Amino acid sequence: MFGDLFEEDYSSVSNNHYGKGKKLKTKTLEPSAPREFTNLSGIRNQGGTCYLNSLLQTLHFTPEFREALFSLGPEELGSLEDKDKPDAKVRIIPLQLQRLFAQLLLLDQEAASTADLTDSFGWTSNEEMRQHDVQELNRILFSALETSLVGTSGHDLINRLYHGTIVNQVVCKDCKNVSEKQEDFLDLTVAVKNVSSLEDALWNMYVEEEVFDYDNLYHCGTCDKLVKAAKEDKSNPDVNLEDLQSEKEIDDPLMILKAILLQEESNQIPVDQLGQKLLKKKGVSWNKKYRKQYGPLRKFLQLHSQMFQLSSDERTVSLLKDRSLQAESDFQRSDQKTSTSESPGLNDRPSCPHWFDINDAKVQPIKEKDIEQQFQGKESAYMLFYRKSQLQRPPEARANPRYRVPCHLLNEMDAANIELQMKRAECDSTNNSFELHLHLGPHYHFFNGALHPVVSQTESMWDLTFDKRKTLGDLRQSIFQLLEFWEGDMVLSIAKFVPAGLHVYQTLDGDDLTLCETEIADGEDIFVWNGVEVGGIQIPTGSDCEPLLLNVLHLGTSSEGEESQQLVESPHVFPSNAELGTVFAALSVPEGVVLINSTTSLGEESWTALAKEDLKKTFREQGLRNGSTVLIQDSNDDSSFLTKQGKWITSTNEIDWLQVKNLCQLESEEEQVKISATLNTVVFDIRTKAIKELKLMKELAENSCLRPIDRKGKLLCPVPDSYTLKEAELKPGSLLGLCPGKAPTSSQLFLFFAVGSDVQPGTEMEIIVEETVSVRGCLKIMLEKSGLSGDTWHLRKMDWCFEAGEPLCEEDATLKELMICSGDTLLLIEGKLPPLGFLKVPIWWYQPRGPWRHWHHQDQMDCTFAQGAPGDRQAEVSLHYLGDIEISEDATLGELKSQALTLPNFSEFPVPSPAFLRAWTVEYKRPGRLLRVHQQQLKEYKLGKRTEICLEPLQKEEHLGPQDVLLRTQMRLPGKRAYALPVDLVWDTARGWTAGSLRQRVANFCSLPVEKIEIAKYFPEKFEWLPISSWNQQITKKKKKKKQDNLQGAPYYLKDGDTIGIKNLLLEDDDDFSTDGDDAGRGQQELLALGRKQSHEALRVQSSDNVSGAEMPARPRGPEASLSIRVGSFR
Repeated sequence: MFGDLFEEDYSSVSNNHYGKGKKLKTKTLEPSAPREFTNLSGIRNQGGTCYLNSLLQTLHFTPEFREALFSLGPEELGSLEDKDKPDAKVRIIPLQLQRLFAQLLLLDQEAASTADLTDSFGWTSNEEMRQHDVQELNRILFSALETSLVGTSGHDLINRLYHGTIVNQVVCKDCKNVSEKQEDFLDLTVAVKNVSSLEDALWNMYVEEEVFDYDNLYHCGTCDKLVKAAKEDKSNPDVNLEDLQSEKEIDDPLMILKAILLQEESNQIPVDQLGQKLLKKKGVSWNKKYRKQYGPLRKFLQLHSQMFQLSSDERTVSLLKDRSLQAESDFQRSDQKTSTSESPGLNDRPSCPHWFDINDAKVQPIKEKDIEQQFQGKESAYMLFYRKSQLQRPPEARANPRYRVPCHLLNEMDAANIELQMKRAECDSTNNSFELHLHLGPHYHFFNGALHPVVSQTESMWDLTFDKRKTLGDLRQSIFQLLEFWEGDMVLSIAKFVPAGLHVYQTLDGDDLTLCETEIADGEDIFVWNGVEVGGIQIPTGSDCEPLLLNVLHLGTSSEGEESQQLVESPHVFPSNAELGTVFAALSVPEGVVLINSTTSLGEESWTALAKEDLKKTFREQGLRNGSTVLIQDSNDDSSFLTKQGKWITSTNEIDWLQVKNLCQLESEEEQVKISATLNTVVFDIRTKAIKELKLMKELAENSCLRPIDRKGKLLCPVPDSYTLKEAELKPGSLLGLCPGKAPTSSQLFLFFAVGSDVQPGTEMEIIVEETVSVRGCLKIMLEKSGLSGDTWHLRKMDWCFEAGEPLCEEDATLKELMICSGDTLLLIEGKLPPLGFLKVPIWWYQPRGPWRHWHHQDQMDCTFAQGAPGDRQAEVSLHYLGDIEISEDATLGELKSQALTLPNFSEFPVPSPAFLRAWTVEYKRPGRLLRVHQQQLKEYKLGKRTEICLEPLQKEEHLGPQDVLLRTQMRLPGKRAYALPVDLVWDTARGWTAGSLRQRVANFCSLPVEKIEIAKYFPEKFEWLPISSWNQQITKKKKKKKQDNLQGAPYYLKDGDTIGIKNLLLEDDDDFSTDGDDAGRGQQELLALGRKQSHEALRVQSSDNVSGAEMPARPRGPEASLSIRVGSFR
């Protein structure tokens, strides 16, 4: 049941189709596949919800639980249609659970979705990607159901089905007095490690006596003294429910890699794909989880040659046949769980075995002997549900999945099945056609080793949608009819784009073969020509002569024609089957030495000189590929001209060394020394050698440490003395600083911290604390060191983009529990954190300037930026900070607006009511996402802890629908490079996000014919206008388009608040949308870019001799969040 934790499967019949915010990578959205021969439905994994799927399937296959839940009707639970109504009491969790069970019973799909159910839990996408404990989930889910069913006939559903009592008895050996204590339970936890059977585990835990004697006597109340006694537990469960806990799933990479290979048909896979599948399965790459302990992946496979076999070129790996059977057994024990039921699936399918292995979305039969083999040893089941054997099902329930399912769910599932059948029929028709890209020979010319379009790629390539069940002859005839101008023979060849251009590979023969049989792929490039020449030049074809684009380095020549010492890099194209010696002819060099750039196993680059006999080998035989670098050196020069400047590397292998700089503020003869070292050299030895060569006091050996220095000169976290260079991830040539003070021990953390969120480089303070110190204790230490006081401060961790991240809310948690690592930067932020469940939201006043806005404020605005056409002063808008409000996540957007109106600074802006305010999130100091629904709760927007809100005034109340898009339109002023004031436009996108639909809406808004306007979207960060035309919707007979445009995607990315420029073609017909301000803005950006480039070049040259290029500290893993389910109050 615990299958691939990161399996992607998006099809669904959920209200929240295909997950929340997930982007599909497939070209078309296919309906869910029907159930397989087992008649049972699986559950899709949302990323890390395999534990949830296991529990839900178990509850679904418990008929007493399932039917007790079905017995609660809409009159008690409410209706999902009313969940957004403010006064309606809708018990969403049991309703969504009912709906999921109905889908598992009746919907003809391979797997159901839990997206709606997890939404009812209040889970975010982060929680759906985390793994949790299934036992913890079971208790939390039962608690949430009990809370949700308060006041209904099912209020005691959990207690009625899963309740038992344990009686603890202590018997006095002297007076025989019995002391009893009863405890209720819903599940039992027993330790099964080193126990042969479940019976033995239960005996040890609840039957075997525990004797109190010797130093562990019992105080008897009757005897009033310490006596010998015996203790035993007796369980009296209403239903046998046992929770068996064994050792956690092992984390052995050998077992995991074997399991992945077993899933491949031939037990063979490319090594690169093996790493990718490991990432999908475990959620973490090999380099991050295993490389430090086991080395690189290929080296690990080589070391276990008794299990894995690498190919001769080490690109693929397979599982040895004599190990497959043992590996398969190991894989089943770790990745499967069984479930037994009455097969409550669709009743029109053939019967199948009684036991099933349910692995997320996949359901397969499993033999009983395989179950017995699987659930034994230390990898046995982690959690077991038991059901009384004497419970009998009524005859009408057998093989009847519709038994006791409520009528409204029966109707919903019947309608959904009809819709699925229609979508599958439509998808089947769509899947039998594919798109071909036709490249017409007369529109191409051959130069520099490849084919290139004469005019443009758009005019040289035609798209054709064709039925792949037809023959190649049908395709040829269709192209003949499409190209009325074609004369002579027509040859169709498969072509592909390579870096050098378009290359023709093979000619398509066999007009009687279907396109499926010719193995033409969807989106294939087809070159249409006469089969001999293009533009009078004979074209080489085939993979043997595929053109290679190489980077050739050679010495340049001066203006006088003399050879200079400056290396020049130039691209050249050569056929793959040409000899390497042809590179001299291409450079007009009589002879020389060819050096090839290669990368070692440690990731270091080196140059290899080729022997003269190797120059007769082809480029392909020498292993050169597109983008490879070749260096040409004069054969008369004995010394290498490769320098260390820039990216060039010397041709000889350098001695591994480190640079150590004296930062101990003590005078020495030298400020910096080189220390020779290997990857296995211990840091302590390097430090002592540096102290000796710098001729410093020997006492520093007891009170100093080495700290890496990054490219910008910043001192990083001290390196422990016991580490080797490899363990410390220090590369040869790195620059280290010898600093006073000891490095932190294994139980200590070295942290940077600063006051405020605007941290300037080099201003951070440093501190060493124990990893067991609490957040509150760490905050106190940092406040003392920075000379601050008060209790209105909190800590935030700096994130990967060097900004203040989420606050450390759990003040009693230790730094180790929150996954704080050495080298992390914590920020002291002023302000007390809001209580749990509350948000502290900064409120801004958003003031667009336009013909409808008459709200004035005399004070200086806090933030001014351009919205619309830059350079037009009238198009500027301002943000004015009003203050912070503290509000519950359960509050609505309307309540937030009402509370914002109470801020003191808001009194300067006369707003009639909250309905006259439009709310936006603030992103990069400008409006971002539009918050639409007045009655929607803030938690449903998933705002986050750092969200800021800006409020925009309106002249009248506004009610935007879910399909409405709010745009700022500006009319171009005739004869001027300027625009009129912005005017809001609401565009209904119910009929699609197409350019034609938007143009028609703008034309109606401006009372102009649609063919007499041009519109463009403005990108303020680039000072550019991008015209929006509908040419690609005009489908001709020759050029067929498979899809209409979508303005939500590239290149427009249209969203709420975007500026749309409008040009009246009746008054001016040029294609210029820019303003003078745009020209000035682009010029300023070019100057800034040039300045940054020059400063980077200067910094690179300055640091090239003494900086090794140490990497930035790795981003640590975020703290693991606790599992919770949010339930409304129904009391």
